[in-house]
Amino acid sequence: MRSFFQKKWVKIPYQIALYSFAIYGFFLVGTYLAMKFKLTNDAGSVDVNNRYYQQIHDKYNQSFKIDSSNVAYYRNEILSRIHLLNEYFPKNANDIMDAWTNSKDDKLALQMLAAIDLKMKDNKGYQKEIQEIIEKKKTSAKASNLSVFDWTNIMEWKYFKEAVAKDKRYIDSAAKVAGVEARYIVACLVGEQVRLFNSRRERFKNFVAPLKSLALETNHSYGVTGIKENTAKNIEFYLVDSTSKYYLGKKYKHALDYDSTVNYSNKDNDTNSVRIQRLVQYKNHYYSYLYAAFFIKQIRMQWQRAGFPIDDRPEIFASLFNLGFVKSVPKKNPSVGGSNFKIRDQEYTFGSVAYEFYYSGEMSDMFPFEKVKFKD
Repeated sequence: MRSFFQKKWVKIPYQIALYSFAIYGFFLVGTYLAMKFKLTNDAGSVDVNNRYYQQIHDKYNQSFKIDSSNVAYYRNEILSRIHLLNEYFPKNANDIMDAWTNSKDDKLALQMLAAIDLKMKDNKGYQKEIQEIIEKKKTSAKASNLSVFDWTNIMEWKYFKEAVAKDKRYIDSAAKVAGVEARYIVACLVGEQVRLFNSRRERFKNFVAPLKSLALETNHSYGVTGIKENTAKNIEFYLVDSTSKYYLGKKYKHALDYDSTVNYSNKDNDTNSVRIQRLVQYKNHYYSYLYAAFFIKQIRMQWQRAGFPIDDRPEIFASLFNLGFVKSVPKKNPSVGGSNFKIRDQEYTFGSVAYEFYYSGEMSDMFPFEKVKFKD
């Protein structure tokens, strides 16, 4: 047998097979030991821009934690930098603008721009303009975080906004029924409520602020929008009078019909007509907004029929809402006005406050600007 393995044609293949198995076994054992002791792990390397990434993280994280007002402070910078980037890489500028608009996250936008800055670090023209933007921001560091519209800076306005937020469903519902932009209705509401900031200041502190509910008028003018009884009566009448210049058509004829099965009485309205009872409700202010919406819609119809459309004049609608039907005389250049009142020491008119609110952008997240103000 031994002589058999000594034969050359047997010995050579046998040795090749034996050494092959030995080498394979050594490889397996070596692999096992390397994996066990993590000798195969990639050591990797620290990115050359690692410090930049950490600095950006720390910069915006710390800034936004310390003072939330920095959010507004950075917005001009974001817009300027996106505008600059658009001159170099419009696609990236558009991507950042879309992400910022959709997320409403200023910190995210700044971090996206920081990523661009890193890629553009060798572009001298870009870097120079970035520095100019930053220097400009430093010179305007004294810019106030308050609004240019003074009456939105006082504490009563904060309470008011919280109260209006609770009424959003009623406002939206009235807007849908009447086919009027909700923001137009709120502009009239603002005019009515803001003028009470001075005259009923204690009421705001003791009632509106803690309860987050709007001031409810119960004397001569009624509801949260302050509608006079005669005005409410006329609104109802013009909905059914097809000969009226305010008539809106059959679609709205029964919009303010009374439901005899509903009891609107409470301790503040039980001696009033059902018309007033509907307006003087503690929590459900739907009819206050619905009457206001139909007043706006009827005034709009009157002016449209006379050849003087005012669809894009919220300040005129608000002025006439305050003054009543009798003062609504269609003409080429209508005047903004209404009741005069003070907020702190500054004089306003009903129409001017409504105008400032409408175009201020305040509460536009709840009551956005619509392209079509009226729907028939």
